[in-house]
Amino acid sequence: MTITREVPIGEFKARCLALVEEVKSTGEEIVLTKRGKPVAKVVPVETESWKDLIGGIVWQGDIVSPIDAEWEAER
Repeated sequence: MTITREVPIGEFKARCLALVEEVKSTGEEIVLTKRGKPVAKVVPVETESWKDLIGGIVWQGDIVSPIDAEWEAER
């Protein structure tokens, strides 16, 4: 049985790059917690698994800009 490491989300924010590199090098996942409760998981990517996304991502347009809002220019 593998023990999953838990890291508070505030610590992850401060050490993000180092923790991601650790996941990459050790292959072990890290569970991110907020107030002691799990909220997310950082897991290593299998070498070729990103290729599974090819053709599976569909561009739906701009998801940031409002679609029906009138904008006034600042003066």
